[in-house]
Amino acid sequence: MIDLLLVPAALVVVLVMLHSWFGLGILRRNIIFTDLAIAQFAALGSAVSLGYLHGEQRYALTLGFALFCAVLIAFASRRKLHLEAFIGLLYVAGASGIMLVLAHSAEGMEHFKSLLAGDILFVTQREVAESALLYGAIAVTLWRLYHRLGGFARELLFFSLLALTVTSSVQLAGVLVVFVLLIAPALVARMQRRFPPLLAAWGFGWALSLGGIVLAYRFDLPSGYTMVFLAALATLGSVLLLSDATSERRQ
Repeated sequence: MIDLLLVPAALVVVLVMLHSWFGLGILRRNIIFTDLAIAQFAALGSAVSLGYLHGEQRYALTLGFALFCAVLIAFASRRKLHLEAFIGLLYVAGASGIMLVLAHSAEGMEHFKSLLAGDILFVTQREVAESALLYGAIAVTLWRLYHRLGGFARELLFFSLLALTVTSSVQLAGVLVVFVLLIAPALVARMQRRFPPLLAAWGFGWALSLGGIVLAYRFDLPSGYTMVFLAALATLGSVLLLSDATSERRQ
């Protein structure tokens, strides 16, 4: 059992490390569904590759669609508009676009399910190694450049590298898993006061992800959906326990 789970466990450890950092940045900007919109556009690019090009140019299309969405959000964040509504419409456009592209595909629904939450139990060592190298390069770029930039340049760097991260992780794990790994650990980490937020996000994210993998293997369940369900429930419970009660206003 342990040998079979080592590769997917290594993948989620790598995923959680970078996604937690981006998740904390998303929460600071108060644009919660940014990652979901970018992930949905990345999935749309993958669907276009399958629906029209028989799977060719999949990575290029996935990255291109994700970057297009990221640039739109970066530009919109500098404008006076309802940013959350704008991002929500991007998500809806991406989700509906996937259904339109795959409507006449014989394998459309199966592909759609894998885009939402893939089965990471079958990830390969090569995929994990490639992801680790990519995420390491992104982390170094952020470390070297992020705090040296300001204004639109910083926002563009943040969202562009988020798009690059999401492009890889969506293909490996799916849209819902990406959203959970970005938001759930960061949300709990920001609400606790005992540990540094990033370390708390890593610990919480690793515990949930590894727990989901073990449960999926033990009970023969889809690993992606198991991780999402477990993370959502654990985060909801943790948020309720860590949050302060609000006093009701008297009428």
